[in-house]
Amino acid sequence: MDAAFVIATMARRGLLSPGAPLRLAHQLTSLRRWGFGLAGELRQAAARDPDRVAVIDDERGPVTYAELLDRSTRASRALGAGPGDRIGVLRRNSAGMLETLIGVAQLGADPVLINTGLAAGQLTRLTSEQRLRLVVHDDDFAGVPDEVALPASEFEQRIGDTAPEPLRPPARPSRTIVLTSGTTGTPKGARRPTPTGFGPLCAIIDRIPLRGRTRLMITAPLFHTWGFAALQIALALRATVVLRRRFDPAATLDDLAEHRCAGLIAVPVMLERIMELPPPPLPELRVVAASGSALPGGLATRFMDCFGDVLYNLYGSTEVSWASIATPEDLRVAPDTAGRPPHGTVVTVRDEDGRPVPAGRPGRLFVHNEMLFEGYTDGRDRAEGALATGDLGHLDPAGRVYVDGRVDDMIVSGGENVFPSQVENLLADLAEVREVAVVGVPDAEYGQRLAAYVVLRDGATLGEDEVREHVRRHRARFCVPRDVVFLPALPRNATGKVIARDLRRP
Repeated sequence: MDAAFVIATMARRGLLSPGAPLRLAHQLTSLRRWGFGLAGELRQAAARDPDRVAVIDDERGPVTYAELLDRSTRASRALGAGPGDRIGVLRRNSAGMLETLIGVAQLGADPVLINTGLAAGQLTRLTSEQRLRLVVHDDDFAGVPDEVALPASEFEQRIGDTAPEPLRPPARPSRTIVLTSGTTGTPKGARRPTPTGFGPLCAIIDRIPLRGRTRLMITAPLFHTWGFAALQIALALRATVVLRRRFDPAATLDDLAEHRCAGLIAVPVMLERIMELPPPPLPELRVVAASGSALPGGLATRFMDCFGDVLYNLYGSTEVSWASIATPEDLRVAPDTAGRPPHGTVVTVRDEDGRPVPAGRPGRLFVHNEMLFEGYTDGRDRAEGALATGDLGHLDPAGRVYVDGRVDDMIVSGGENVFPSQVENLLADLAEVREVAVVGVPDAEYGQRLAAYVVLRDGATLGEDEVREHVRRHRARFCVPRDVVFLPALPRNATGKVIARDLRRP
């Protein structure tokens, strides 16, 4: 990463402000000894701002950086694990989850971030497939195999009974394992790399203007790539992180106001739910950053018209980290864009033979940056060079990225290529529609056809023929969904993604 870019970005975001010489020395020493993972980022923050509030959650209240370091050190001792062990973390957003994650990382063990929406059978398979030594879990989660289960209440008792003896950096660095979403199959474990410097942080905060010592609410699940990345950024910024165990749109707005948060990290469906409530005055709010799935049609403009030009949309995946970031300026010009690649990232569009295609022509999206995942835990390593995202898309002449749909979602109906997401975004703009999913289903005559699953807003009425006619007016005939199914809610996982396999087939 370009050193001049890193220094300029850190200065612009308030990370090079003067400080006490001894604290600055301890801060830099912490990063040199512990690296740029969770353990090192917490230590540098505690060395520079020990009395600053690190996290505020809805049960424990404020916890300073010094207190978080003390509790995390005790947590490491209480785990009884070592380098290379895999420790499952099945906890909701809380100070306790931070202590657990950092406690595991400080040992050189690998935290495995477990989706809180997994069923008991999935937890059993996951424990075996990932060879987990322990699973630290919130007490209300059932289904964790007894031989590895460590309930949070017992773990916290151990932490309280453990002396805070200093730790040495592990001989083997920790590697965080994030599970893929599993919306179309079994979740896979992806090994995330640890940053080797300030470059990845600066690539993000150059485009998303989060500043040092900010107040940041993270509602995206911390077990998800986006929530976990936000936590890493927050520790690097020495921010105060506001957490709540369960997302509630009204409580989120209250927390943003009460704690005077300058930033909100969320997934798109959370922003949709927030938009259903009267907006309170939030004069401190400067950044709302969303990722995890595409912004539904029209949401970007509606959100900014309500809250101001504060919305940033990051497009990426567990495997590629980030591909592009859309700023408010991008979204005002092109509300459906995924934005532009940040510094150090290259996005290319290629045809089926792997050849680059010109702007405006669709193809497969490939990404190259320094934070590509290292491979899956089943032994499959990633290929060298740029990595396919699994999406089809295109670039416009200004270099903005557009995602047209998943490679495996595109259907061929009567010989025509159809992207369900384009019809989905069109229907999402209807005032009567609260949420919608459009998928391909088998068809005896045409091979495949579209089916639309629609959830209406309270009190709204809309008929099947009205849905079809709306699509017919704006799209080609082969885009019109033959099946229109009205549902009370769409099946979603804990990160807000629609679980396509759970949609009832017409």
